[in-house]
Amino acid sequence: MTLKDIKEFLDAEVICGEKYLDIEIKFAGGSDMMSDVLAFGQPGLLLLTGLSNSQSVRTADIIEAKAIIYVRGKKPDDIGIALAKEKDIPLLSTQHMMYTACGILYNKGLPGVSKN
Repeated sequence: MTLKDIKEFLDAEVICGEKYLDIEIKFAGGSDMMSDVLAFGQPGLLLLTGLSNSQSVRTADIIEAKAIIYVRGKKPDDIGIALAKEKDIPLLSTQHMMYTACGILYNKGLPGVSKN
Protein backbone atom coordinates (compact mmCIF):
# COMPACT_ATOMS: atom_id res chain seq x y z
CA MET A 1 0.00 0.00 0.00
CA THR A 2 1.16 3.55 -0.55
CA LEU A 3 1.76 6.26 2.00
CA LYS A 4 -1.14 8.09 0.35
CA ASP A 5 -3.44 5.15 1.15
CA ILE A 6 -2.24 5.22 4.75
CA LYS A 7 -2.80 8.97 4.95
CA GLU A 8 -6.41 8.41 3.90
CA PHE A 9 -7.00 5.42 6.20
CA LEU A 10 -5.76 7.41 9.21
CA ASP A 11 -7.20 10.76 8.12
CA ALA A 12 -3.66 12.08 8.57
CA GLU A 13 -2.19 15.47 7.83
CA VAL A 14 1.09 15.74 5.91
CA ILE A 15 3.61 17.79 7.86
CA CYS A 16 6.36 17.47 5.26
CA GLY A 17 7.27 15.22 2.37
CA GLU A 18 4.08 15.39 0.33
CA LYS A 19 6.09 14.44 -2.75
CA TYR A 20 6.72 11.01 -1.18
CA LEU A 21 3.08 9.96 -0.81
CA ASP A 22 3.41 7.47 -3.66
CA ILE A 23 6.09 5.37 -1.91
CA GLU A 24 5.21 1.77 -1.11
CA ILE A 25 4.92 0.81 2.53
CA LYS A 26 5.24 -2.92 3.24
CA PHE A 27 5.19 -3.05 7.05
CA ALA A 28 4.83 -0.86 10.12
CA GLY A 29 5.65 -0.69 13.80
CA GLY A 30 4.63 1.55 16.65
CA SER A 31 6.55 2.64 19.72
CA ASP A 32 7.28 5.69 21.83
CA MET A 33 10.53 4.09 23.00
CA MET A 34 13.23 4.75 20.44
CA SER A 35 15.43 2.07 22.03
CA ASP A 36 12.79 -0.48 20.98
CA VAL A 37 12.69 1.00 17.49
CA LEU A 38 16.48 0.69 17.24
CA ALA A 39 16.32 -2.90 18.50
CA PHE A 40 13.44 -4.14 16.34
CA GLY A 41 13.08 -1.67 13.49
CA GLN A 42 14.09 -2.61 9.98
CA PRO A 43 14.79 -0.66 6.80
CA GLY A 44 11.53 0.27 5.09
CA LEU A 45 9.52 0.55 8.33
CA LEU A 46 6.61 2.93 8.69
CA LEU A 47 7.11 4.23 12.24
CA LEU A 48 4.09 5.22 14.30
CA THR A 49 5.02 7.14 17.44
CA GLY A 50 3.91 9.76 19.90
CA LEU A 51 7.49 10.91 20.52
CA SER A 52 7.44 14.21 18.71
CA ASN A 53 10.96 15.52 19.15
CA SER A 54 13.87 15.31 16.73
CA GLN A 55 15.00 12.03 18.31
CA SER A 56 12.22 10.19 16.48
CA VAL A 57 13.51 11.53 13.16
CA ARG A 58 17.10 10.66 14.03
CA THR A 59 16.04 7.13 14.97
CA ALA A 60 14.01 6.75 11.77
CA ASP A 61 17.06 7.82 9.78
CA ILE A 62 19.29 5.28 11.54
CA ILE A 63 16.97 2.35 10.82
CA GLU A 64 16.17 3.66 7.32
CA ALA A 65 12.46 4.02 7.99
CA LYS A 66 10.33 5.15 5.06
CA ALA A 67 8.12 7.58 7.01
CA ILE A 68 6.88 8.62 10.44
CA ILE A 69 3.28 9.02 11.52
CA TYR A 70 2.78 10.89 14.78
CA VAL A 71 -0.23 9.71 16.74
CA ARG A 72 -2.52 11.55 19.17
CA GLY A 73 -2.32 14.69 17.03
CA LYS A 74 1.33 15.24 17.90
CA LYS A 75 3.67 17.14 15.64
CA PRO A 76 7.43 17.54 15.77
CA ASP A 77 9.16 20.81 16.51
CA ASP A 78 10.89 22.88 13.84
CA ILE A 79 14.19 21.06 14.42
CA GLY A 80 12.54 17.69 13.77
CA ILE A 81 10.80 18.97 10.64
CA ALA A 82 14.03 20.46 9.28
CA LEU A 83 15.89 17.22 9.92
CA ALA A 84 13.15 15.18 8.23
CA LYS A 85 13.33 17.43 5.17
CA GLU A 86 17.12 17.07 5.10
CA LYS A 87 16.88 13.27 5.37
CA ASP A 88 13.89 12.94 2.98
CA ILE A 89 11.67 11.35 5.63
CA PRO A 90 7.98 12.17 5.20
CA LEU A 91 6.14 13.15 8.39
CA LEU A 92 2.41 12.83 8.97
CA SER A 93 0.15 13.34 11.97
CA THR A 94 -3.09 11.57 12.89
CA GLN A 95 -5.52 12.23 15.72
CA HIS A 96 -5.84 8.49 16.37
CA MET A 97 -4.31 6.88 19.44
CA MET A 98 -1.44 4.52 18.63
CA TYR A 99 -3.45 1.37 19.33
CA THR A 100 -6.23 2.51 17.00
CA ALA A 101 -3.89 3.68 14.24
CA CYS A 102 -1.97 0.40 14.27
CA GLY A 103 -5.24 -1.55 14.31
CA ILE A 104 -6.63 0.35 11.34
CA LEU A 105 -3.49 -0.32 9.30
CA TYR A 106 -3.37 -3.98 10.31
CA ASN A 107 -7.03 -4.42 9.33
CA LYS A 108 -6.28 -2.84 5.95
CA GLY A 109 -3.62 -5.50 5.37
CA LEU A 110 -0.42 -3.79 6.46
CA PRO A 111 1.65 -6.27 8.50
CA GLY A 112 3.88 -5.46 11.43
CA VAL A 113 7.64 -5.88 11.62
CA SER A 114 8.71 -9.50 11.25
CA LYS A 115 12.07 -11.02 11.98
CA ASN A 116 11.40 -13.87 9.52
